[in-house]
Amino acid sequence: MTLKPFWLLVVLASMAMAGLLGRAQAQDTSVLKPPAGAKIALVVFEDLQCPLCAKDYPLLQAATHTYKIPLVRYDFPLAMHTWSFEAAIWGHYFDSKSRKLGDDFRGYIFKHQMEIVPENLRSYVDKFAAEQKLVAPFVADPQGKFKAEVEAEQAIGKRVGINHTPTIYVVSNQRSGPSFVEVNDASQLYQTIDAVKAESR
Repeated sequence: MTLKPFWLLVVLASMAMAGLLGRAQAQDTSVLKPPAGAKIALVVFEDLQCPLCAKDYPLLQAATHTYKIPLVRYDFPLAMHTWSFEAAIWGHYFDSKSRKLGDDFRGYIFKHQMEIVPENLRSYVDKFAAEQKLVAPFVADPQGKFKAEVEAEQAIGKRVGINHTPTIYVVSNQRSGPSFVEVNDASQLYQTIDAVKAESR
């Protein structure tokens, strides 16, 4: 049996005591793993109308670039939010064009989140598309494909036990011990990634 360095045990213990490494109260954790070929990844369940999601979006983007790890995103529109489900459908529409376009759309919506209401969401979709030199279709989802994708991601979140957004995990493909850690304090995201990386070695 390989003994973990004393400093790592101290860091992990102190973070756990501080509530920074909150183990998720998950029901089905099978999706909490990195994509094929990745050792570590970030997984986030988010809502485009959620202020905390907007606040954490740049941090998650920066972390994926800093550590060169994937970000796996699930749309989890909350029932209390009046336009987030429709925005998620548009997010999936732009995802279908390219992953970068979908990411950029979400960043744009988060940036303008406080200005958006159900009645003007479409105008922000059109403004974003125009900035990309595109024309958004009159109806984003005539066949209901993207709606089904959002509903499927919501169902995944419910199976995992998600009850708030954003819910962020650092996940690894290690076979012994927990393979995921919930990040309860986004300011500790980098510290959590470092701890998971060290443990997964």
